[in-house]
Amino acid sequence: MAKKWRDGKGGLTVRGEREQDGGTSVPLEIAASYRARTRGLLGRDGIEGALMLTPCSGVHTFRMRFAIDVAYLDKNFSVVAVRTMRPGRLGLPRLRARHVIESEAGAMERWGVVPGARLTVRV
Repeated sequence: MAKKWRDGKGGLTVRGEREQDGGTSVPLEIAASYRARTRGLLGRDGIEGALMLTPCSGVHTFRMRFAIDVAYLDKNFSVVAVRTMRPGRLGLPRLRARHVIESEAGAMERWGVVPGARLTVRV
């Protein structure tokens, strides 16, 4: 049975290449309601950590003030694709994506978020 997500705060862990690596921990905002997903990062000048949109398979950056990194996740929180999007762009939806993580441009690379990586979300 699928988890029922709610708007709120949480944490995101990006596992290192070796299992004994503790991984990188990142503050996370969760946008699960229609209203929170629609607003996303609009009207902000940046974000501390990341924003998870769920359910979600595609995003846009119209009316955004800064470039963002977008990670598309499947139902098991494995990264399907990672893209950097400038303001005013429409991203293609990913068929296998169930969740999207957004952060400031450059953050995903620093955290080690790459296709095939497995992420853990804490609420």
